[in-house]
Amino acid sequence: MTNKTLSCDYLADLACQALAFEVQLAPKPGLVDPWSNGAHDDMTPQTFAASIEALRPYFKGYVQLGQTHAGSPDQLFQALRQLGQEAEAAMLAATAGVNTHKGANFSFALLLGALGACHGDLGASWALIEAMTQHLVTQDFAHLAQKTSLSYGERLYLEHGITGVRGEAAAGYPVLRQGLLSFVSQRQGLDQRQLWLQALVYLMATVQDGNLLHRGGLTALAQIQGEMSLLLDQLPDLSLAQLEERLTAYDQVLIERHLSPGGSADFLALGYFCTLITQT
Repeated sequence: MTNKTLSCDYLADLACQALAFEVQLAPKPGLVDPWSNGAHDDMTPQTFAASIEALRPYFKGYVQLGQTHAGSPDQLFQALRQLGQEAEAAMLAATAGVNTHKGANFSFALLLGALGACHGDLGASWALIEAMTQHLVTQDFAHLAQKTSLSYGERLYLEHGITGVRGEAAAGYPVLRQGLLSFVSQRQGLDQRQLWLQALVYLMATVQDGNLLHRGGLTALAQIQGEMSLLLDQLPDLSLAQLEERLTAYDQVLIERHLSPGGSADFLALGYFCTLITQT
């Protein structure tokens, strides 16, 4: 790895670049992009731009924590989580209280911290993330039966055993490693925009999207996964213009259903970031 790869500023810039790429990619059904605000009436691309700039110094801080932390993986996780809470507060201040990147911030904290600790080695970073978060699900959900008020994520875990992004982190992000990054690597000959629009279809067809679960429950998630799986099978036969047409029409469907696959958008940004890392 080059010294550039190890730079806190450089890695933070790549993370911001990945988040900016995600919001600029269009058309994205139900999501904010330059073509449509999707199923959101409280945010625009400018909201996301403000959020990204608010997060930038914290992204740098995550890398620095990884580079300088000498304790156990769990201690590094706790330090990253504390800084992540400060980053979330800065994000909400920049967006007038709109949650643009809460999920992405959590995952980027882990990944950037791990990259800092692992000297930019992405493969080793996945293993460290697993070590950092191996007890996350059991710790965070340990006393739910005694709580009088539950978050939606807590209810999903109690009622259906769905662990969300916590479970994904504890497994070392298989949705990225075995899923999205493999999908993308097999399609490197495509135009970049067509490639990542196809990647979004793949994610919407396969991811247990917490945002969809929050807005529409298991029924809505299953319906969207089914509809996107049909489109996924048709991708090899669709030109970029045809794919744009299909996704634009589906944007209207999700606007009418008031559904937004924000979890898939987060994984798209994370996946794009990983491809930038591997190209360095």
